[in-house]
Amino acid sequence: MKEAKGVVDRQGAVPLYHQLFLTLRDEITSGQRAYGSAVPTELDLVQIYGVSRITARRCLDELANSGLVERRRRIGTRVIFQTPVRPLEANIDQAVDSLVAFGQNTQVRVIDIAEEAAGPAVAQRFGLPAGAALVRAVRVRSLDGAPLGEVVSYVPARLGPLMTRENLTTKPMLALLRGAGIGIGHARQTIAAVSADAALTAALEVEPRAPLLRIERLVSDSAGQPILLTIAHYRADRYQITLDLGAGGAGEGGALGTALDAQGGTQG
Repeated sequence: MKEAKGVVDRQGAVPLYHQLFLTLRDEITSGQRAYGSAVPTELDLVQIYGVSRITARRCLDELANSGLVERRRRIGTRVIFQTPVRPLEANIDQAVDSLVAFGQNTQVRVIDIAEEAAGPAVAQRFGLPAGAALVRAVRVRSLDGAPLGEVVSYVPARLGPLMTRENLTTKPMLALLRGAGIGIGHARQTIAAVSADAALTAALEVEPRAPLLRIERLVSDSAGQPILLTIAHYRADRYQITLDLGAGGAGEGGALGTALDAQGGTQG
């Protein structure tokens, strides 16, 4: 299985093998590559990123030396990293309200909307076979005229009519779903620290390998069916998440409310 064409900065000061290492490391530690999953082979990396076999081998060696993967002859390279994080429970209505309010306070530029065949990782999130039809939308959120984050969302093809440029420019996806009469039953969100690759460096106007917050959110309807997958990368110098923790009401962790704050400040 081949993956989407990768981007590396061939003019930058960071060696190519280390750029590949940082990209794969971030995918592993953020949960994009799960424990036990296969890592691209040397030949895969050569084809995906257009680098030499020596560069690919050095990248995989660095991942192994960091304790993130295990390399075995005739078996391949597999992820051995396991996150120690335990999920927190939160009130879904409060979280959705906070997310909708945040979306209304930022400006949106729609980059692309298209129906496409889902890759294995995205299809798995929806419980669909690889190649199933999903609609993908790419937007850049800005605050005070400067990029704040790149947001990529996927919905089943049947919800594609909601994904118009006008809708996505004026309303957050969760507000569009609510407006269509779709009940939000559950959401799972994962937040991880990653570094900007060449594509995100350009989209968010940051320095190469600048710190970003990667937020992946899978939303299900009231019947438990996944209806929205959002993968966002926000600038760490302009965005923060605040949790209000209170006793009782939401499992052992108590009630939990989320506030999303976009910070003004110097552009990185």
